[in-house]
Amino acid sequence: MIPFTRVEGRAYALPLSNVDTDLIIPAEHLKTIRRSGLGGHAFEVLRATSGNVFDDPANERAPILIALDNFGCGSSREHAAWALADLGVRAVIAPSFSDIFAGNAFKNGIAAVELAHSAVETLLRSAPQHSICVDLDRQEVTSSAGDHFTFSMDRFRRECLLAGLDEIALTLTHETAIRAYEQRVGI
Repeated sequence: MIPFTRVEGRAYALPLSNVDTDLIIPAEHLKTIRRSGLGGHAFEVLRATSGNVFDDPANERAPILIALDNFGCGSSREHAAWALADLGVRAVIAPSFSDIFAGNAFKNGIAAVELAHSAVETLLRSAPQHSICVDLDRQEVTSSAGDHFTFSMDRFRRECLLAGLDEIALTLTHETAIRAYEQRVGI
């Protein structure tokens, strides 16, 4: 996993609440176990409408997505996080997240940043003309419009994201102790 310290650039402004995993990645794309290739199908229903934020050339490979309450609700599909990551999204900013989605995002190197509803509304207004920055080290979100908001995140998740450690890499940091245990018990 790529370490996440700071991500800056354009943001997809999605002023919707209850964005569920079916909207993020439609069910017909769940047959794969590959993480690549799903970004082209992310938000397929919304992309069917001309002028959508995802197909705006100014937002190409935007590393940030901003949405309203309860982002990632619905089923527990990890494919939703895979699709966002393949789309180039490294951070999602919203007032609240589904617990399962937030966990899947974390496991795939995406920061789920919770901000107050008023802060998210401000960023949604700023995003079409300004760049947004998510600084995980300083725990702040800023924009080139002068917006500045602080956030907090679970310490373990924050440290893993900063170090670029997914579950396997985290386990491998204890490789010496694991080998010593295996030798001790004869594995």
